[in-house]
Amino acid sequence: MDELQESFITHLVELRERLIRALLSVVLVFLGLFHWSNQIYSLLARPLLRTLPKGGQLIATEVTAPFFVPMKVTLLAAFLIALPYVLYQIWSFVAPGLYAHEKKLALPLLVASVLLFFCGMSFAYFIVFPVVFGFISGVTPAGVAMMTDIAKYLDFVMTMFLAFGVTFEVPVLVVLLVKVGWVSVAKLREIRPYMIVASFVIGAIFTPPDVLSQTMLAVPLWLLYEAGIIAAAIMSKSPVENPQSVEE
Repeated sequence: MDELQESFITHLVELRERLIRALLSVVLVFLGLFHWSNQIYSLLARPLLRTLPKGGQLIATEVTAPFFVPMKVTLLAAFLIALPYVLYQIWSFVAPGLYAHEKKLALPLLVASVLLFFCGMSFAYFIVFPVVFGFISGVTPAGVAMMTDIAKYLDFVMTMFLAFGVTFEVPVLVVLLVKVGWVSVAKLREIRPYMIVASFVIGAIFTPPDVLSQTMLAVPLWLLYEAGIIAAAIMSKSPVENPQSVEE
C-alpha cells in the first residue's frame, strides 16, 4: 500500500513538473513576442483589411480592447509556437505507461493531429477568409460603412480556426475509431451518404450564411472523411503486435 501511494505521489510530482515546463515555454514565447503584439494582430486582420473599401478600417468599441485584444492574439500565437514542446511534455509523461503497440499507434496519431490542425487553420486563413470577407464586403448595401470591432473579429476568427482545425482532424478520428474496434471500414463506407449530408449541415452551422463558404467547409470535411477511410483500410491490414509486449 505504501509503495502504491509513493508511486502515485511520484507521478503527481512528475506531472506538476511537466505542466510547469509546458506553461513556462508558452510564457517565454509570449514574452518574446510581446513587443510585436500589434503587428501580430495586424497580420491576423490582413484578410479582412484587404477586402474593405478604400478608407475602411477596424474599430475598437471598448476602452481596453486596443490593448487586450492584441495580447490575446499574441498569447494564441505563443501557444501555437510552443505547442510541439508542450506535446513533448505530455508524451514524455504518458509514454512510459503505454504498451509498445500503443506507442506505435499513438505517436503518429499525435503528430498527425497537430499537423492537420495547423493545416486547417492555414486553409481557413489563406483560402476561406479572403472568399468570405470578399463576399461580405461585396454584399454590403450602399451607404453602409463596414467597420468591424476588433474583439468581434477575433471571436469570429477563433471560431473559424477551431471549426476548420477540428474538421481537419477527421482522418485521425476515423483511423482511431477503426483501430480501437468501435467501427469497421465497411460500416464507414456504408454511412458515407449520411456523412456527406452531415458535412453540409456542419458547414451551415459554423460558417457565414452563404453557399460558397459553407461548401468550403463541407467539401474538405467530406474529402478528409474519405481520406480517413483509406488510411484506416491500409492500417487495418498491417499485422498487430502482441498487446502484452511492453517497451522498456
